[in-house]
Amino acid sequence: MKALIKVGYACNEHCTFCHTQPLRELQGAADEVEAKIRRAAALGHRMVVLSGGEPTIRPELVRWARLVASLGLELGLVTNGLVLSYPQVLARLLDARLRYVYMSLHAGVAEVHDRIVRAESFAIACDALDRLQGRGLTLTVNCVVTRQNLAHLRSLVDRATAWPDAVIKFSATEPKGGALRSLAQVVPRIADAAAAVLDALGYARTVLGPDRARHGGFPLCLLPGFEHAVDDLRTHGYWTMVEVGEPDLVPIDANNQLHPSPHCDDCRLRGGCPGLFREYHARHGAAELAPPRAGVRSNACDWVLERREPCAPAGCPLLPLGLDPWEPARHLFVREGAVLARYRCDSRDLADDSLHAIKHGHGQLYLDASSKPAVDDFGEDLVKLARASVCEGCEHRPRCTGLFEPVREDVFARDEAALRHQLAALHGAVLELGCGEGRLSSAFVAAAAAGRLRWTGVDPDHDALARAAAVVPGGATIADTAEHALPQLPTAGFDHVVMAHAWNHLADPVAVLDGVERVLRAGGELWLLDDVPFGLARSQPQHRRGRDGGARWQHHRNDDAARAHARLQRPGLQLLQRREVAPDTSNQWLLRYRRSPA
Repeated sequence: MKALIKVGYACNEHCTFCHTQPLRELQGAADEVEAKIRRAAALGHRMVVLSGGEPTIRPELVRWARLVASLGLELGLVTNGLVLSYPQVLARLLDARLRYVYMSLHAGVAEVHDRIVRAESFAIACDALDRLQGRGLTLTVNCVVTRQNLAHLRSLVDRATAWPDAVIKFSATEPKGGALRSLAQVVPRIADAAAAVLDALGYARTVLGPDRARHGGFPLCLLPGFEHAVDDLRTHGYWTMVEVGEPDLVPIDANNQLHPSPHCDDCRLRGGCPGLFREYHARHGAAELAPPRAGVRSNACDWVLERREPCAPAGCPLLPLGLDPWEPARHLFVREGAVLARYRCDSRDLADDSLHAIKHGHGQLYLDASSKPAVDDFGEDLVKLARASVCEGCEHRPRCTGLFEPVREDVFARDEAALRHQLAALHGAVLELGCGEGRLSSAFVAAAAAGRLRWTGVDPDHDALARAAAVVPGGATIADTAEHALPQLPTAGFDHVVMAHAWNHLADPVAVLDGVERVLRAGGELWLLDDVPFGLARSQPQHRRGRDGGARWQHHRNDDAARAHARLQRPGLQLLQRREVAPDTSNQWLLRYRRSPA
């Protein structure tokens, strides 16, 4: 993982969009930079990336590079590349384990690039890129898309044919610093910029081949066909960063961007999408977005083991490590006896706010105790994780990633037993939508055998449905989806409709609700239960097995009880019971409604 260290904000160019334009006079002290390099090594980083401003104009550059190498780390640079055109400097940096260069070039023609950076530097930058070829570097050429180069993106693709080691990246301009000061002259409308980038990406696929051009900072809904080509700090493997004067390294974040509501609430691309810059949204709103809502998405992700180390079985082991570098959502510390395990989640399947809800809101983290590619028995395969008692009342809790410990209780069996007890009291005609193999259907056995209950099960899986039918005596089955099955059923034909673990799988919940209201008798009840997303703490081999196991996404949404209830606001349904997911429960919620007699 990489640490990004800002060494100062002075620069030998003067880009129109520069984020740090107001801070040009601020430079980090040499000993401050060196201390941060050592801190990065102590935290377990594998690479230190120096940035600015322009890090290569600092006279201490080679000395810092040698310090990085002496600590067993690799070196990276975020740079305009001008100093790298000097062979002696480049040679010294390569000797000091320079392995990564993220270099700016804002067009493939001199007059456009030079006008943006306000310096005659195009030829020097191209010379540096020539010299960087064949060095075994991870090399990115970053083009910030402004009003000045909007019509010239293809020229950079053409120029990149001479640099086979480079990936070309087109970055959205953030309204900050110089770009904010001259916003109308510098920052294009996001839809216009995305259209130009989409054209350039398609052109690059033809000219450079696949995977040689990427994008950053653009809402994914504006770049159809290139959703996979996101390029940002996370895809580059950054974990922490630090500005000049900050006392410790801190997690990278995306707080400068947002997913505006309600536009992005149900977008299937939300997990990996950067969203809109906050300042852009404040000025222009979200009308340019076109989020796709149809389609499946993930409802789980992995926190993957990074290291284990001894720790005291009591007290807080996190305070001595420092609280600042650890991401509240993406890092996970688990203490088991005298061992502290550190996990990290790098998934892009779920957005940061969703990961935060899994960990700190709903509290749905579990140790994977199985050797299976996919978890199929939660009670047997998973061990609940809960916030350690030492965290209670701690003044640092609001900003700490938290300490977690295993809970030796099968919360799934406990919560399901309570639900089955309620369902066992039902009588009359019961319709179970999405009954699966009959796990919950067995709650109806006694009532069905006594003649108090008539069960009809609906599920599109023929084999699972056959097993469910064998559970409930005298039951009827329909092998179909809920959307197709409901119109075939009699109006007001059921006293109870039970939908277990199916709501978030429905492609068209509105149509299903219409059908449920039609078949449910006046005074009848709708039972709706489903799951919120959850996280698994896994070893590297477990993570690889899960990733390669072939499991497919099946959820069309990830509603919790509050979100589902908001969708169910209908005059004919009265809420009777609402059971939320909480840190001391399983990940299953429950909503129960009565249909109005009217």
